Amino acid sequence: MKAIRINKYGGPEALIYDDIAVPEVNENQVLVKVSASGVNFIDVYQRTGLYSVALPYTLGMEAAGVVEKTGSAVTEFKLGDRVAFCWVPGSYAEYVIAPADRLVSLPKEIDFNTGAAAMLQGMTAHYLTRDTYRLKSGDRCLIHAAAGGVGLLLVQMAKLAGAFVVGTVSTESKAKLARAAGADEIILYTEKDFEAEVMKLTNGKGVNVVYDSVGQATFLKGLNCISRRGMMALFGQSSGPVEKIDPSILNAKGSLFLTRPTLFHYIADRAELIQRANELFGWIIDKKIKLRIDRTFSLKEAAEAHRYLESRKSSGKILVVSELN
Repeated sequence: MKAIRINKYGGPEALIYDDIAVPEVNENQVLVKVSASGVNFIDVYQRTGLYSVALPYTLGMEAAGVVEKTGSAVTEFKLGDRVAFCWVPGSYAEYVIAPADRLVSLPKEIDFNTGAAAMLQGMTAHYLTRDTYRLKSGDRCLIHAAAGGVGLLLVQMAKLAGAFVVGTVSTESKAKLARAAGADEIILYTEKDFEAEVMKLTNGKGVNVVYDSVGQATFLKGLNCISRRGMMALFGQSSGPVEKIDPSILNAKGSLFLTRPTLFHYIADRAELIQRANELFGWIIDKKIKLRIDRTFSLKEAAEAHRYLESRKSSGKILVVSELN
């Protein structure tokens, strides 16, 4: 089968379109024929070595497809079932092995591209707005990269909860997308200081929570935007890792909470995984939220997909699709 592998850390050129053997399932695993796989910054972090992996390594952490084979102990899924998953490595491939307890059934109303696009980013936005800081009516939040894949979903889910949403974006075209998703106010950080603008828009009160996937470029200024006993939810670092801080800064700025969450810890329990995925799928089917798929690339174009993601030009989800489709 075809797969995208890295034999050494590096830039997009390190992605190798390779032939490898179709993996065999053990008793608790499922072989999935991949239709579409999501492209995420965690893939970039693994490719560059920021997150270390055992080389050689097949990239990709989420996908949607069809069950091709099941292990002898698997009872929940059968040949031909439509499934999706995230936080299972190796999805940049025509086939992937997944533990059965990491799969969720993909409703017939949701196509494979949407299913792949929904998993990692959709459930990330879900846990951030429903668990990390549970937004409620009247809350104020700041969402960085509000026109990105997670950002657009965060905006929509925050509005579902009744929150006042301020988003930051780099261009007017991205501002239009974030406004269309429901953002109340948009700050073009390339033109205005987002800290000053947030305080102006909230009449000096600040926000209850900052959702920050950018990291180094926004983190410290973001702390100044948070109201007393509010939270900084730092869930990514697309601009680079944040610098070390003295925890007493959280006290000085209003007894703030700082968390660095990751999706895995919010779906580690199967019951929670299913509940989170089903609520997300339900919102999609009921058109309460809309996923935006920016661009799709073929599997052999994965390096181009990474270049596009890292260019910061994307607005929505990027997918690589299998040639087996």
